[in-house]
Amino acid sequence: MAVYKVELCGVNTSSLPLLKNEEKDELLRKAIDGDSKAREKYIKGNLRLVLSVIQRFAGNGENADDLFQIGCIGLMKAIDNFDVTQNVRFSTYAVPMIMGEVRRYMRDYNSIRVSRSLRDTAYKAIHARDMLTKKNQHEPTVMEIAAEVGLPKEEIVMALDAMQTPLSLYEPVFSEGGDTLYVMDQISDKKNREDNWVEDIALREAVSRLPERERNIIRLRFFDGRTQMEVARDVGISQAQVSRLEKNALRSMKNYLQM
Repeated sequence: MAVYKVELCGVNTSSLPLLKNEEKDELLRKAIDGDSKAREKYIKGNLRLVLSVIQRFAGNGENADDLFQIGCIGLMKAIDNFDVTQNVRFSTYAVPMIMGEVRRYMRDYNSIRVSRSLRDTAYKAIHARDMLTKKNQHEPTVMEIAAEVGLPKEEIVMALDAMQTPLSLYEPVFSEGGDTLYVMDQISDKKNREDNWVEDIALREAVSRLPERERNIIRLRFFDGRTQMEVARDVGISQAQVSRLEKNALRSMKNYLQM
């Protein structure tokens, strides 16, 4: 994939506009309010972001022009769905949206497709699952589905996994009291434990300056790899409160480290 091309879809990538942060914020507010000219200018001002994302797919043999167009669709979806009230930079929200759109395209239209036999198995398993759910009034196990279809459970699992749509870590799960919880908040971090990433003295100092409850939440979340739900149960507060305190703690740490 020639992502180093000067022109992609008729766009000269060497002369893409570079907007200042203040200008981007103003254009985004106007675009959300329905200003079509501001939206168009904001899209053009973020095409460098699309370009940087599709460069991650270099070497996959995909056409760069096609991926650039798909990435632009992801960018526009990100603009349309972005919530300015959340304490998140637009690029942080947009990158997973753009990558998700590109990956969805590559999954559905590239040369490597799910085989017909695998699809047939998946459809049979889905039909059996629905039938067993109605019959027994509860979600059937993989073993029950396999027995109904007459295939090994390993084939059922493989077929169903092949039909799954990728989900962004930034996909909202639910919102409570203005605090949105995302898929990534429900996932344990088993790799990035204290001995792997908290080695910097400044970072330790930033953690030590937090109030006791926030410090405890940061320890449980990122040192022990707990999910927000597990932390909420241990601390005795709601998951939404854990999310809010976690964001406040990370913001305080970031401000301290940038001093």
